[in-house]
Amino acid sequence: MIRPARRRQPAAAVATLLTTVLLLAACGAPPKVQTALEDVGKSDGSATEGAPKGFEDFYGQSLEWTDCGEGFQCATASAPLSWHDAGAGSIEIALKRIPASGQKTGSLLVNPGGPGGSGVDFVGDPARFGQSLRSSFDIVGFDPRGVGQSTPVKCFDDAGKDEFLSTDYPYTPVGLANRQDAVRAWGQACAENTGPLLEHVDTQSAARDMDMLRGVLGDDELNFLGFSYGTQLGATYAGLFPDRTGRLVLDGALDITLGSDEVALQQAEGFESALRAYVTDCQASSSCPLTGDVTSGLQQIQSMVENAEPNPIPTSTERSVTKKLAFYGVAVTMYDEGSWPFLTQALQEVFGEGTGDDLLYLADVYNDRNPDGTFKSNSEEAFRAINCADGRAEEDMAKMRELAAEIEEAAPTLGESFGYSGIECTDWPYPPAEQEFDPAAKGAPPIVVIGTTNDPATPYRWAESLANTLSSGTLVTYEGEGHTAYGRSNTCISTAVEDYLVEGKVPEEGLTC
Repeated sequence: MIRPARRRQPAAAVATLLTTVLLLAACGAPPKVQTALEDVGKSDGSATEGAPKGFEDFYGQSLEWTDCGEGFQCATASAPLSWHDAGAGSIEIALKRIPASGQKTGSLLVNPGGPGGSGVDFVGDPARFGQSLRSSFDIVGFDPRGVGQSTPVKCFDDAGKDEFLSTDYPYTPVGLANRQDAVRAWGQACAENTGPLLEHVDTQSAARDMDMLRGVLGDDELNFLGFSYGTQLGATYAGLFPDRTGRLVLDGALDITLGSDEVALQQAEGFESALRAYVTDCQASSSCPLTGDVTSGLQQIQSMVENAEPNPIPTSTERSVTKKLAFYGVAVTMYDEGSWPFLTQALQEVFGEGTGDDLLYLADVYNDRNPDGTFKSNSEEAFRAINCADGRAEEDMAKMRELAAEIEEAAPTLGESFGYSGIECTDWPYPPAEQEFDPAAKGAPPIVVIGTTNDPATPYRWAESLANTLSSGTLVTYEGEGHTAYGRSNTCISTAVEDYLVEGKVPEEGLTC
């Protein structure tokens, strides 16, 4: 399964655009897990009301906000290692906020997706948020447990991670066995270098952290803006705490009723549709390197990716573009139509010169890799750990083979890369968390769900399903390309989002922008 989240906002330069699109390292000793709630002040307010028994100190802690440049304020909160064992110790949750510029009505928590995207990094660009939001709310980004500047998941060192992300494993019995061995080694490294946190990075635990943050921030209800995986996080919160749910906007929705195998199939179909739209657009220009009709153009992309397995594409560096990296390089540009020209440029180089520098650059942006081989974030580590903590795909090899064939038939261009998702949690050190929330979130106020009609990573049908699953879901449709809508589409979407979050004005039923 491809990482379905954290990508937005077109920008003028490729680096700015694609880094924003992704949003989402080194391994060492396991991070410290405190044995008690250390060095945290207590508040005298009502924050502890509704706190689970034994966790009152976490809800009652006082945050020390410090100036962290350019008008931002940063803080670190303590959260319990386990929400089922108050005595298990604590971890850290990193926070960054844009203080309200006007009359503050409360806080707005935001999550850019992933799982593994950094909310701390996300709020670093205030222009993502409309003026009315910035005026009315302290906009608070946080790194969920296991992510970024919070107590992180750690697995391989940079060299090992680089090899893991670039090595091809043919879809043969031997190749698949080797892939299982690599994933098994990854999981073992995560357990060794992360410590006990690895068992507690599931989405339900992160949602419980959000309720604690709500109390610590002094809000009676949680207001939340979540993108992609952030919609799963928001829906989980509403299912756990419907009576504390305030105004939630879930953009680029995940269907929380689907299993991992269904997600892989439907996401592959989404990327196929997005690629078809890209090729159609590309071939309208005389500079497009894809010849023939749209089907022929798609086949040329497929051949380029497939051929990179036996014959990696050379670059001007010592690295080459493997099949896996070629897939990443193509896929990353599907998240925003503003990045399509960069894929065209990369294809011009591959087909014209036989080299893949531009394609490799795109793959590195997807993987958050720096030119020197280090990584900007632990998004890959967190992505895998959280997904494995939340659930598992079909692990029977014969059934995986059947599903892979179905995916390839539905999405012939890149579908092969979505197959065998059951391998990705091979012998994971911990079992998945048991579901403890109501998917319908009965009793919650209106929840706005946004879907983009040709979203590759979170197909539109997922937004329809989430809006129907939530007892108070209201669907807003953006007719367009790319992943998510708010901040990268039009004033119709931004008005609907901001009017609801600021004024409580629920979008009209069936609103299409």
